[in-house]
Amino acid sequence: AAPGPRSYTTLRDEAVKLFNSLQQLESERDPVPLMQGVLQTCLDLPPLVDEIYCQLVKQTTEPAAPGGQGDLHYWQLLTCMSCTFLPSPPVLRFLRFHLDRQSRFPASEMAKYACFIREALGKTKGRECVPSLEEILVLMRRQEMICTVHCPGAPACSVAISSHTTAEEVR
Repeated sequence: AAPGPRSYTTLRDEAVKLFNSLQQLESERDPVPLMQGVLQTCLDLPPLVDEIYCQLVKQTTEPAAPGGQGDLHYWQLLTCMSCTFLPSPPVLRFLRFHLDRQSRFPASEMAKYACFIREALGKTKGRECVPSLEEILVLMRRQEMICTVHCPGAPACSVAISSHTTAEEVR
C-alpha cells in the first residue's frame, strides 16, 4: 500500500530532511523504504526533485568508496528517480553530462546504472504515485517486473514490464 498523506514543513526544512535521508542511505541495510520515502516527498513537493537530483549527482561524483554499498545505494535511488521524475532542462543537461562521464569505465556497475538511467530519462513522463516496494527492488537490479495480466475470455498470462510500459504495449 502507498504511504498516506504527510504533513510537511517549509521546502528548506524538507530539503534538509531529504539530505539527512540521503546520508542515512549510505549505511542502510534495507534502503527500499527510505528510497520510497524520498520519492514520496519529491512527488508531494515537486520543487525538491531538482534538489535531489543535484544531491545524488554530487554523492555519485568521486565517492569515498567507489562501488561500495553507499555508492551503490545512491545509484539505485538515482535509477528510481529517473523512472519517476524528469528534472528541469538545466538539471537534465547536468545529469546527462554526469551519466556520460561513467562511460569511461564501461564494465563498471555504475556505468551500467548510468546507461539504464539515460534510457529511463528518455521515457519518463511523470507519475501519479511513487514506485511500489516491489518495483523499487527490480529497479535496483535494473530488471523488469513480471506481472500477471487477466483478460476477459482469455487465460491469464505473465508479462515482463518496466516502469514505462503502457497498457497499450501489453495488449
